[in-house]
Amino acid sequence: MRKVILDSFNSLNHMSLPDQVFVDAEVASTPLTTRVLDKLPDVPVKFLNDNQEIISENISADRTILYLKNYRGKFLRPCPATKIYRCCAYQIIHIGENCPLNCSYCILQAYFQDRILKVWANQDHLWSELDQAFSRPKQRFRVGTGEFTDSLALEHLTEYSADLIRFINDYPNVRLELKSKVINLSWMDQAHMPEKILPAWSVNSPDIIAAEEKGASSLEERLIAARTCADQGFRVCLHFDPIIHYPGWERGYARTIEMIFDHLQAKQIAYVSLGSFRFMPWLKKIIAVNHPSSSYIYNEYITGMDGKTRLLLPLRIAQFRFIAQGLKQGGMSDQIYFCMESDNVWKSVLGYTPDRYGGLGRHLMKLSFQ
Repeated sequence: MRKVILDSFNSLNHMSLPDQVFVDAEVASTPLTTRVLDKLPDVPVKFLNDNQEIISENISADRTILYLKNYRGKFLRPCPATKIYRCCAYQIIHIGENCPLNCSYCILQAYFQDRILKVWANQDHLWSELDQAFSRPKQRFRVGTGEFTDSLALEHLTEYSADLIRFINDYPNVRLELKSKVINLSWMDQAHMPEKILPAWSVNSPDIIAAEEKGASSLEERLIAARTCADQGFRVCLHFDPIIHYPGWERGYARTIEMIFDHLQAKQIAYVSLGSFRFMPWLKKIIAVNHPSSSYIYNEYITGMDGKTRLLLPLRIAQFRFIAQGLKQGGMSDQIYFCMESDNVWKSVLGYTPDRYGGLGRHLMKLSFQ
């Protein structure tokens, strides 16, 4: 039965084939590189010698470039948060950079200077670093791969999530969140212990998904996939991030909440985050150039304590209250949390701060391991 379910999803690949693949010579024969190149027999491949770089200025913007890289940095790292606002305290497994989707608001446009899809192909170094960290049995880890790339958008080529799931099967102290805007459930065949994996989808108003999340799956598709996971024993996570203020937002987000509970029961959801649209000031110009029809960037914003541009506080709180109330009416309670907000917002919307749970990181760790 599970194979039938998976086959119905895994024909959906959310990017066209890359126009060219670059490969660092050091990773030319790794299992991941071999797997990807076997799937792309007709795509040109160029191998790069040590210290040879891709000159992105010579690559036209309409070409899709995949770069299998010998990564020399840290694979496991804390979320790049700020102490000024409450952070969920999860840790990132850094598997690559950039995303084939074209969401107008994407913060990766400000982080990276190019659109090259980078995948770290030296997985032997990854496994070594993760083993060293996860081998401390008294320490628990809530980790995810969806910070600098989408967890599943390249899964049909790389099978990176499936590899990670096989690896963490040996570590009972680890929970892995796979956060995505696309549908690929091929990793499920490797997930023999559903309690260890938290399939997660970003959700938004259907209006925003249609207008601003080009290349992503529809909300209906995401929630059908979430229900499929829940039916197979997984607890899913949902992320309202970024919540965008636009004319008619109440109707749009009310529809999202209605659709969530059409597909899922509250007990099947591990947690739900609420995060308002926030951005580094220079991202506004990038969005204006790359996505000239995106009018939400001209809303009423202020500069937050972390230097990021944020929606005016009363507007933010109104949206948070509206969505939180809808989720509570659907049966949710302590599964709701805010991404990068102050205690003032927590108190204004929920009536308490994460101190009620001993801190937000501790609370989400407990929910992850239930």
